Amino acid sequence: MVIAGAGAVDHSQLVELAQKSFGDLPTTPAVAPTLEPVRFVGSDVRVKDDSMPLAHVAIAFEGFSWTSEHSFPLLIMQTLLGSWDRTSGAGMNMSSKLGQVVAEKELAHSYMSFNTCYQDTGLFGVYAVADKYKLNDLTWYTMEALVRLVHKTTDEEVERAKTQLKANMLMQLDGSSPICEDIGRQMLTYGRRMTPAEIFARIDAVDAAAVRKTADEVINDKEHALAATGPIHELPDYNFIRRRSYWLRY
Repeated sequence: MVIAGAGAVDHSQLVELAQKSFGDLPTTPAVAPTLEPVRFVGSDVRVKDDSMPLAHVAIAFEGFSWTSEHSFPLLIMQTLLGSWDRTSGAGMNMSSKLGQVVAEKELAHSYMSFNTCYQDTGLFGVYAVADKYKLNDLTWYTMEALVRLVHKTTDEEVERAKTQLKANMLMQLDGSSPICEDIGRQMLTYGRRMTPAEIFARIDAVDAAAVRKTADEVINDKEHALAATGPIHELPDYNFIRRRSYWLRY
């Protein structure tokens, strides 16, 4: 349990309230069960439902834990892929190359990249909502954007993504509630709270070579997991996507 406070909080008063409310709870730490290391395997789960107006597709690769040295390069990779919605005004002026091509070719109603970290593993990939007749092209360009991270990520792109990532992080800490949530999450994850300055220093330490190295370990010729539902008859099969997780030339 983590009790966190932010804003105009009197520390001694907060401690007194916590002691009053939770002081009778046992303080002896419970022994956590020993779990076997997870094993990520390629998988493909499809639920065809033609009554749905749009197809929902997620493609994920095995990522890393929050405490891994690859956690910050993964955050930058997520920023490089970006997100897009047809109601947004960015369109082809986005910094994300995937966002530009999705907007230009009208491949999807929306998409978002994700980086979900756990204690010992993670998931990294893209989730998209699209028309059933666009699924083939959308899959092709999505895989091209993912594999491009391995071979063609430039210093200029990384610097832009780092600036955008830091701005997004500060925006997410705008208010006492999100600050408390951030403190609690970091205490449970790291056992301490990293200040924004420390986080920014770790982000600044990542260069294009580090991003390409992490992308190589996560994406390049690696198995993926796919989950899809809706009118997905035109969605390419597992092997089509698997063969596009690597380039024979770059």
